[in-house]
Amino acid sequence: MKIGIGLPNTVRGAAGDVMVEWARRAEARGFSTVATIGRVAFPSYADLIALAAAAGATSRIALMTDILLGPLHNPAMLAKDVASLDALSGGRFTLGAAVGGRQDDYAVTGVGYEDRGKRWDAALELMHQVWRGEAPAGTDQPIAPPPTNGDRVPVLIGGTSDATLRRVAKWGAGWTAGGAPPEAVAPFAERVRAAWTEAGREGEPRMAALLYFALGDNAEEGARRSLEDYYAFAGPYAKMAAEHAAKTHEAIVGARTAFEKVGVDELIYFPAIAELEQVDMLAEEVGL
Repeated sequence: MKIGIGLPNTVRGAAGDVMVEWARRAEARGFSTVATIGRVAFPSYADLIALAAAAGATSRIALMTDILLGPLHNPAMLAKDVASLDALSGGRFTLGAAVGGRQDDYAVTGVGYEDRGKRWDAALELMHQVWRGEAPAGTDQPIAPPPTNGDRVPVLIGGTSDATLRRVAKWGAGWTAGGAPPEAVAPFAERVRAAWTEAGREGEPRMAALLYFALGDNAEEGARRSLEDYYAFAGPYAKMAAEHAAKTHEAIVGARTAFEKVGVDELIYFPAIAELEQVDMLAEEVGL
């Protein structure tokens, strides 16, 4: 199983130069991927911009949004931005995307919440049309650089609905589990594999999962401060998120073993503390 690391793009107050150096250090330590968490109604760094900076600072490590809130974006512009990041990074980018469930992200962007699934389906159709080099409505020209590896940018679909299964089967390179424990990932992962096979897709769907971590002397305080802040909108879940973050060697390694057993291909550890030493400490814990 591959081991990735998240950028601290949703840790309040994280400095921009930390993002860039974090990506460099993650590559040097041998992590498979640097990833971002997407949100609008919070003082976080925008997913694609943070990853563009990471792409310019690195040359080998993969890049992923985990996840980007797809329906918040104009689909033509999103297709162009994603194709641009794919090309500029030399094909290192994977778009992890879903509809999300926070109404405030939709309210601040003035985008409809109730019809987000329907609009996301239409957006996926248009985005793949753009990536194939076809001209969208309104022009007779293609609007984005061609994807580096074929006629589509890899997309991991997030969510746990029937619509998620349909989207993975039609458009996805696989599925990304957003913060669920291993025991909750396993049943839906089996449904993803079944939908993949029923759709006649070749091979196996790619599976990714994320886990929060905080290490060092201030791990407990750091996890509590960051995650209770970020998940304040979610009520009691905010405290649970802080409590369940991996803060010890046993928790880090145990999660790795558990996710690997349920067939996850890549586990991405997301930081609750925006200090560069976290990259090195995690690398030591996972044996990189």
